[in-house]
Amino acid sequence: MKTKVAMLSLGCARNLVDAEVILGYLKQAGFSICEEIEQADVAIVNTCCFIREAEEESIDMILKLCQLKQKGKINKIIVSGCLTQRYKNELKPELKEIDAFLDVGSIDKIVTVVKQLLNSTKSLSEFSQPDFLYTHTSPRVFLTPQHFSYIKISEGCNHRCSYCIIPHLRGEYRSRPMDSILQEVDTLFNIQGVSEINLIGQDTTMYAQDLYQESRIAQLLTKLSAKAKDRWLRLLYAYPANFPQELITVIKDNLAICKYIDLPIQHINDRILKAMNRATSRKQVLSLIASLRKQIPQLAIRTTLIVGFPGETDEEFKELLNFIRQIKFERLGLFKYSREKDTAAYNFSEQIPEKTKQARYDQALSLQQDISREINQRFLGKELRILIDEKPPEDKDVFLGRSQYDAPEVDGCVYVKSGKPLKVGEFVQVRITDTLEYDLVGEAI
Repeated sequence: MKTKVAMLSLGCARNLVDAEVILGYLKQAGFSICEEIEQADVAIVNTCCFIREAEEESIDMILKLCQLKQKGKINKIIVSGCLTQRYKNELKPELKEIDAFLDVGSIDKIVTVVKQLLNSTKSLSEFSQPDFLYTHTSPRVFLTPQHFSYIKISEGCNHRCSYCIIPHLRGEYRSRPMDSILQEVDTLFNIQGVSEINLIGQDTTMYAQDLYQESRIAQLLTKLSAKAKDRWLRLLYAYPANFPQELITVIKDNLAICKYIDLPIQHINDRILKAMNRATSRKQVLSLIASLRKQIPQLAIRTTLIVGFPGETDEEFKELLNFIRQIKFERLGLFKYSREKDTAAYNFSEQIPEKTKQARYDQALSLQQDISREINQRFLGKELRILIDEKPPEDKDVFLGRSQYDAPEVDGCVYVKSGKPLKVGEFVQVRITDTLEYDLVGEAI
């Protein structure tokens, strides 16, 4: 009987791709992949530790797996990912129930680790430099639904934002060769039959800078859009500093590219931006947003903002709120500043009390909720092309989908009413009949 392996992947889509590659290597080696942890012989948890909440979630999940092991539900536990990368020396003495630790640089060692575990009672560790980068030839077991997928076009980061642990965990920025990405897209579109590909990396606008001393994200998207035809390409995590002008033109001119840009800004006050080491300014950010909206009128901009950064004054927070009111972002992710060791900001004076951070977070979130409701009302009576994501079992005439203005797993959805069955992964024209705070309601045409 084949050894059964199950995966729990935590954190972002970039981490999810790592988890898919880990499972791909195991399946290729003859292991059986199962969905239910309690049915597995070996349980793997691919961890995240970007901020404190993610770290706590990872620890909680590890402890739950340890309880299952104590009850005899699973035999072996492997902890992989960012938490292992960050705390490789601390975890092993504290978590004696764990059978193996695998950091982000050792993904391709997973088969060797599992085989050794099955023939040993000793705890194992595989630690390498964080320089692993998968290719189109790397096997993957997809954890997303069959109709959409993520492609990681780069790994690591050369930015040194003062609050961010990513460069410490993932190493220097390194891009995949363009031909490798093109071949992977061919496979996903033509063999896997996906309807949507989401391009990800720590900073996608910097793609190929390390290979050719210039960004080639615009060229990559141009080539990919020809392959996509009437399906969707979406660009995520586009760093605002040094945003290529030609990228705006490519997004505008290619129908296959979703009119959606993920533009993490983090703050708008110049002093805070400088303290964050964001390599941009209020003037530059406002100019970029104005240019994006002028040249791509239907564009949805998603951003992330941090409240409670060390030293943030009431006036600087008010400036951030006014910025949110002024820009009216279509999509907004809010974070309370998380004080992380091994970052420059950890040692900054004037750390903001948690109570103040929470109050600022609540105030900004309430503001954005009103803005989101207002923006959604603009779609009332209009027709949108919707990608069907799932069929909820409770209502036979309602399907869940997304417009091009919504990225999977992080944005809102469209409740689609239809008198005839719709297929997951197909595109449908929908007339919007009602709007909610974050979601839309419509009828298939």
